[in-house]
Amino acid sequence: MRYLRRFYDNLQALLKPGRVLLLYGARQVGKTTLVERFLKDCPWKYRLDSGDNIRLRDIFSSQNFDRILEYVEGYALIVIDEAQNIPDIGTALKIIVDQAPGTRVIATGSSSFDISQKVGEPLTGRKHTLILYPVSQLELSNMFNRNELKEKLEDYLVFGSYPRVLLAESRREKIRILRELADSYLLKDLLAYERLRSPRVLLKLLKLIALQVGSEVSLNELAQNLGVDVRTVDRYLDLLEKSFVIIRIGGFSGNLRKEITSKSKYFFLDNGIRNAIVSQFNHLEDRDDTGSLFENFIVSERLKKLSFEEFYGNTYFWRTYDGQEIDWVEEIESSLTGYEIKWSPGKRPRPPLAWKRAYPDAEFRVVNRDTYLDFVAS
Repeated sequence: MRYLRRFYDNLQALLKPGRVLLLYGARQVGKTTLVERFLKDCPWKYRLDSGDNIRLRDIFSSQNFDRILEYVEGYALIVIDEAQNIPDIGTALKIIVDQAPGTRVIATGSSSFDISQKVGEPLTGRKHTLILYPVSQLELSNMFNRNELKEKLEDYLVFGSYPRVLLAESRREKIRILRELADSYLLKDLLAYERLRSPRVLLKLLKLIALQVGSEVSLNELAQNLGVDVRTVDRYLDLLEKSFVIIRIGGFSGNLRKEITSKSKYFFLDNGIRNAIVSQFNHLEDRDDTGSLFENFIVSERLKKLSFEEFYGNTYFWRTYDGQEIDWVEEIESSLTGYEIKWSPGKRPRPPLAWKRAYPDAEFRVVNRDTYLDFVAS
């Protein structure tokens, strides 16, 4: 198996004349591979270029109609990889779709905080956005049956699911790739960001978050540990989230005063990256954070599935000041469901009393290592 089938393999069906298909995702999740595979059998004459190309930057950032239209002339499809590296890329793409309305456009980017700012307003109503994640259990279920996926569960908890990691043939190679991803690729956009002046603080912050997966995080405590102000911590966390490294989950509150909403939980988009940050690749039997790893895995996989299904509700955790809690809450319109995430099947837990009283119509379910595939891959 040298290629992993992805949920968005059929890009042709998503491409429309006069619209830009934006493909976001962290570095090394397979954006370029996905596009290149599509182009092999592309039915249209296309032009592929990169935002790293100085000549292309000059043409697109000029905002000169004649130069830009001359560049796209004769092509039905324009593909720009690493589009966030082009100044005013949004305006250039708007010129293409407005002045050459039969042209299809694909633009990929590895940093949503950068490219989304540049294309947001100019492409209002002219774009369709996809996020490509590390390979999901839902995608892997097209290649493996449920028994095979469960047999590989420890690998997913420890090494995650970046494409290169999944295709690696040995444990040693997986660790080498993850260290390379964490050290060289993952933070490249962040460390190059013009206002980010303290990479040491950023890396220390990541380690603190990695050690608090599944727990509520206090920005004040983080700031004290790092020796910086709360605004800096908040900004760094926001950048880490927008660069597809971590996920923030807020607290749910409906009508109880004692519900906690001021704090958040942070999870990593990929378990392997989390373990690379803290340099822990031990087998599950030799570690004491299996429960946290499983919760991180379930949260990230559920978010991938909800993204594919274009879920339009909200997700939270729930906790009261006296310690009653639910790991994962989904709210869609007037429907509310709470999920308890437990590594060990064991005895089926009951919903917290405060939850039952406050939300008598809400559903309550349990996700464990026996049942998790129903939650993330069906």
